[in-house]
Order: sequence, then C-alpha cells, then structure tokens
Amino acid sequence: MDYQFVEYRTQGRLAYVTINRPAALNALNAAVISELLDCFQSINNNSGIGCVILTGNGRSFVAGADIGAMRDFAVLPGRDFTMYGQRLMDYVEHLRQPVIAAVNGFALGGGCELAMACDIRVASEKAKFGQPEVNLGIIPGFGGTQRLPRLVGKGMAKYLIMTGEHISAQEALRIGLVQKVVPPEALMGEAERIAQLILSKAPVAILMAKCAINTAQDTDMSSGIAYEAEAYTTCFQASDRIEGMSAFLEKREAAFQGR
Repeated sequence: MDYQFVEYRTQGRLAYVTINRPAALNALNAAVISELLDCFQSINNNSGIGCVILTGNGRSFVAGADIGAMRDFAVLPGRDFTMYGQRLMDYVEHLRQPVIAAVNGFALGGGCELAMACDIRVASEKAKFGQPEVNLGIIPGFGGTQRLPRLVGKGMAKYLIMTGEHISAQEALRIGLVQKVVPPEALMGEAERIAQLILSKAPVAILMAKCAINTAQDTDMSSGIAYEAEAYTTCFQASDRIEGMSAFLEKREAAFQGR
C-alpha cells in the first residue's frame, strides 16, 4: 500500500501504521482520514494480521484535526467532516484485530479521540493529552464526548473537555486514559511486547473478547452477559480451545492455529 501520509509495514502477524505528516504534527485532514480508513480496511480483510500498532512520525501522535482546513467550512461541510472522522474512529474501534496506540507525543483533539478508539494505549513520558476544542468554539467531534467519559468517568471527561486543559502522560495514566507510560526510547519496544503477548494467544478468543468488551459499553448488564455467553460458546466451537486446554493440562506451550 502506497500512501502520501501513512506508512504501513508488517512483520510477521504484526502490522505497523504510522501517520506521517510531521510538518503539520500529523493533523487529521480529509486526505489523512481517507488513507487511514483505506489502510485499516485492508488490515481488517487480511487474516494474516493479528495485531496492529498505530503511532505518529515526529514529535506528535496526532495534534488534532487540521484547523486550517476546517476554518472556512460552512455548516454542512463541517458536519460531513465530523461524520467522516467518526467513521474512522468507529472502524478502528471495531477492527477485527486489536489496535495498540503507541502515543509518542501530542495526542490532542482528534488525536486523543483516535487514541481512545484503539484498544490499548501506551504513552511516552513526553506525551500530552487533551480535548481543547472549546478553545476554538467547537466541541470534540470524532467521538470524544462519548469515549472519554466511558474511559475516565463523566466528571473527569467534563473537566477535560470544558477546560480544554492538556494533561501529562502520568496524569493520563492516573485517570485511566492510558494503560502504560514508558520512556520515549522504550515506547515501541513496549508496544511490541504487548502485541507479541496478544499474538501468542488464541486468535478466536482475542476476537471474541474484544467484541464482548466493546458490546459492554453499548448495552445493559443483562444484555452484555447474554452476549458474553454467545461469545464464550463461539470459543468452544474452535479447535484452538481444545489445543489451549490440552496444553494447560500437559504443561506445555499452546500452538494456536486461529481456528
């Protein structure tokens, strides 16, 4: 895949997606969103990929949406743009493969929203997070008002969105926005360690776990429990379940086949 603003490569079953617009701090415009959508659609259709690491080139993960491109939008183009961004975030969130955000720098506005759409967030000690849209006379439009309270609670989400305050990686860890904070030089190594740990597990179980957890945020407890039972049953239909249980009883490493 040849893109202008996205770098894509694979190593075994691990895919690397790097947003490559460093002169604009990797800001999201329609072209970047289009390339990311195309890239993730290709990944979703590739059964050989088991996990994805998403990061940014330079000193920014994504510094936000491209304000220069947005400033002169009329109302309907503005609505179209936010819905286009939401489409990308939803696609990443529901991708068949787990996505790890390796947040190397600024994750502001649309960048914070993109990180939140990923399954796991690992941050450099230099990373900064925030939803500063109110400073521009708008609100988060790529899912931030919905994902942020689900991750950090309603009160903290209101604080971050209404003040527009930037927070450090350590504060993001404290409130549950990220799962790991590491030195900058260790960021990709830690993301790869987590990815390889996920890749060592049964692929069907990983997929069912992701689907069940995503369902939990959109439904009531009884409906979620019912979905979990069906996802659990799907795992029992997979030959990897026999392999995993046999390996446990035989005290050996499991050799999962993804079926």
